[in-house]
Amino acid sequence: MSGVRRVQSGSPWEEAFGFARAVEAGDRVVVGGTTSFKGQVLHGEGDPYEQTRVAIANALAAIAEFGLGPESVTAVRLLITHARDVDAVGRAHKEVFDSVRPVMTMAIVSGFVDSRILVEVELEAFRGAPA
Repeated sequence: MSGVRRVQSGSPWEEAFGFARAVEAGDRVVVGGTTSFKGQVLHGEGDPYEQTRVAIANALAAIAEFGLGPESVTAVRLLITHARDVDAVGRAHKEVFDSVRPVMTMAIVSGFVDSRILVEVELEAFRGAPA
């Protein structure tokens, strides 16, 4: 596959800051920082597990636009604002990716563009040869 394709999610930050939710280049799809916002509503406010669950679902919806699913995910980055949330965030990740086992990084950051956001998820997926 040649060329680059982009998917927008409708996030107001995409328009304001000039970015796409996901970009496909060849066999690789990269999903940028994805939160638990759906439209103007933040799902799971105050709940790191629920925010992670919804953010992962939102990121997977972006790769679904390219015909890919969780089994195609090769890397996950989980950015969180509090060390106390590590277990809840990790549990939500495991529920989706336990059988896939992508590489994963979890990092604690000082905050996000909206102070109610506790988690952002980034994914990388690969469109490989059929197994």
